[in-house]
Amino acid sequence: MLPCPVPEIQRTNLGNVLLLLKSLKIENLLDFDFMDPPPQDNIVNSMYQLWVLGALNNVGALTEIGWKMVEFPLDPPLAKMLLMGEQLECLDEVLTIVSMLSVPSVFFRPKDRIEESDAAREKLLVPESDHLTLLNIYKQWKEHQYRGDWCNDHFLHVKGLRKAREVRSQLMDILKTLKISVTTCAYDWDVVRKAVCAAYFHNSAKLKSNREYVNCRSGMPCHLHPSSTGIGEYVVYHELILTSKEYMQCATAVDPQWLAELGPIFFSLKDSDSYDMVHKKNHVQEKTSMENEMENLRRMRKVAAKEEKEKEDKKSKKEQQVVSMAGLRQGTATYIRPKIFGL
Repeated sequence: MLPCPVPEIQRTNLGNVLLLLKSLKIENLLDFDFMDPPPQDNIVNSMYQLWVLGALNNVGALTEIGWKMVEFPLDPPLAKMLLMGEQLECLDEVLTIVSMLSVPSVFFRPKDRIEESDAAREKLLVPESDHLTLLNIYKQWKEHQYRGDWCNDHFLHVKGLRKAREVRSQLMDILKTLKISVTTCAYDWDVVRKAVCAAYFHNSAKLKSNREYVNCRSGMPCHLHPSSTGIGEYVVYHELILTSKEYMQCATAVDPQWLAELGPIFFSLKDSDSYDMVHKKNHVQEKTSMENEMENLRRMRKVAAKEEKEKEDKKSKKEQQVVSMAGLRQGTATYIRPKIFGL
């Protein structure tokens, strides 16, 4: 064991921390004076994730979506999912899913009642999506008046569900503060899957064989958990858990067109012979645009630094003029001998 535990800021995702610092108008995060500085690679990776989610623009400043994401005490992908729920008019359902993802797993599986618990769980499962399964569980619990005995009959942790209900209530208050109206899609849950895809397109995988996938970006092999229902040719997942294998936790099957639509940074549809030429042309245009933005930012910073220096020079000259010798009449060079008081 380590002599001292590693500070949490050095071993966790920094996305929420960096969003907060950006909202406080701190420009250079790499040189920020942390009490326990995290590795710079972690900072860069977290900033890259925020840029991918659209919270930061090409020069590292907060976007309109980024300013809204700051208001939520959530990981950036979950905050992005809420905002996409607003756009796709399924905010009520997404709000429930985010609340359920913010608490530990609500399932329990006693060793002496494994078959019975698995049978009860199967009644609540939604095909192709673990996220929709969580939504279905919460809706069923709500329909049964949030009863604890219903949770016990279905092998669910009632404390976890109550915690999710509290989180949902707190997020609802934040939405009211931001004047965001809560919309619902009823049972058109494909829209909900699209909102999930918009938040986790960077965690996508493609089916290789039975329940075995490869990450679409890195090519790393990963596996669908035995209890997961999110089986499809393409899936997005909440996070990876390493046990004997890399297992995808909370996976949802998605349409590959959604990946191209919502994550054009990584994906595009290859639908014509001229695809490579168009793709290269778009890549060059994006690169040129980013370089121009960076050049404009450097120019603006240079002008701002020059103006700041001129202000400081004027201020220092003014202070030198105000300071004068004792007995020197202001505006003249005539020295007046100070009066001497004595006996």
